[in-house]
This record gives sequence, C-alpha cells and structure tokens, in this order.
Amino acid sequence: MIRAMRTAASGMIAQQMNVDVVANNLANVNTTGFKRSSLQFQDVLYQQIKPAGVSTGGTSLRPVALDVGYGSRPSATDRLFSVGNIQPTGNPLDIMIEGNGFLQVLLPDGTTAFTRDGALKMDAEGTLVTSDGYILQPEITIPDDATNISIQVDGRVEVLIVGDDQPQEVGQIELARFINPAGLTAMGRNLFAETAASGNPILGNPGTDGLATLNQGYLEMSNVEVVEEMVKMIVAQRAFEINSKAVQTSDQMAELANNMRR
Repeated sequence: MIRAMRTAASGMIAQQMNVDVVANNLANVNTTGFKRSSLQFQDVLYQQIKPAGVSTGGTSLRPVALDVGYGSRPSATDRLFSVGNIQPTGNPLDIMIEGNGFLQVLLPDGTTAFTRDGALKMDAEGTLVTSDGYILQPEITIPDDATNISIQVDGRVEVLIVGDDQPQEVGQIELARFINPAGLTAMGRNLFAETAASGNPILGNPGTDGLATLNQGYLEMSNVEVVEEMVKMIVAQRAFEINSKAVQTSDQMAELANNMRR
C-alpha cells in the first residue's frame, strides 16, 4: 500500500510538470517566433518478483514475469520547430524566416545566440538590433540618409539614399541552421543557445544550403495551437485526478489494515 502511494505520487508529480509545460505554451501564444514544447514521460524502476524464462519444473519455463512498477517520471521536453502563424505587419524591419534557420545575435558577454524573432529595430547608430538591443550578426548599419529599406528573400539589405536613383546594398543577413534544433537550450527573450546536442551552427545566406528564405514585412508568430493545448491540459488534469484517487484508495486500505481486530 505504501508502494502504491509512492507510485501514484510520482504520477501526480509528472502530471504537474505536464501542466506547467502546457501553461508555458499557452502563456506564449502571442510570442513572436515561440516554439511550443511537449513533455515526454518514461516509466521508472521495476521490482521483479518472479522473472520470465525461469524453470517452473521439468522442462517448463515461466512465459512472463511477475513484476511491479514504481511509477513514471518526466524524461524530456521536446521543442517542436514547426512554422508558426504568419502575421503581416507592413514594417520594413520585420522579417519572417520561411523555413529552416535562425538569425544570429551578439550577446553582451560576447557569445552568439540564435532566434526566430524577426522583429528587428534600429539603434541610435542605425545598427539593426533585436527588441532587447542585441546586435544582429553580421552587423548591418543603415545610413541616416536612407529613405527606403528593402530586405530581399536572399538576405541582401538594400537602401535608397537621398539623391540616388538606384538602391545600394549595405549588408547581408546570414542564417544558421542546426542538425538537431531540438537540442538547443531556450534562454528566454526568444533566444536559443547551441549545445553539444544541437551540434555546431551551419551558416549561410538565406535560400542556400537548406536554409530558409526571408519575407519582409511579415512576422512568424507562435506555433502554439490553443485548442490542442487545452485538450492536453484536460488530459493532464484527469491523469492527476486519477493518481490522487489511487493515493486515497491506498490510504483507505492502510486504514482498514490498521483497524483490524482479532
């Protein structure tokens, strides 16, 4: 009975984390470039009372084992990098990554982070930065006398200077892709960091080497499906509830055993 309580309690803890993951997905339903996560579970240790394959007398062997499991536990959060909904903005500094790839930004500590958030801004020097002021890599600066900014599908950034008839190129946006993007570490602020599991970034211009193209004036929104997340939350709630019932049942059985009289 004590074993049943602990087993059911492990299920309650696992489902609580499941609800936490779903809640985070729902909280970021309007976050630009957000990628939803899915919690995965695995069973834990088993107490083997009678193993399979042992002799039961003569030439007979036990066809199946007699064992009891000790519950479940979360094993991983799988981040799903499917493309989110498309939102037109009309802002010339907004770019959507249509496919595989990440923008690169320089963090204050000198390291490089990666993001799907294409809501770019200009700082006081005209440098393209993120909403938090992290500089886009490679660095691109827009001249102060530019009257029009055009970002091509291949990442070329062109501007029209006052007095000129033809646009001039001022920079090239590069993208990075990973063999295993699910292995990236989420840092918050719409940023990811590479890990040994993700592999090293593969850099290139948009539209080459399996990288996505860019679409100016659009943003990729979250790929969270509200209805799907609500269904997951209901399932997690019911699983938590039935595990709590198992705890109550084990407690009632223990109470009956404690109250037995000869």
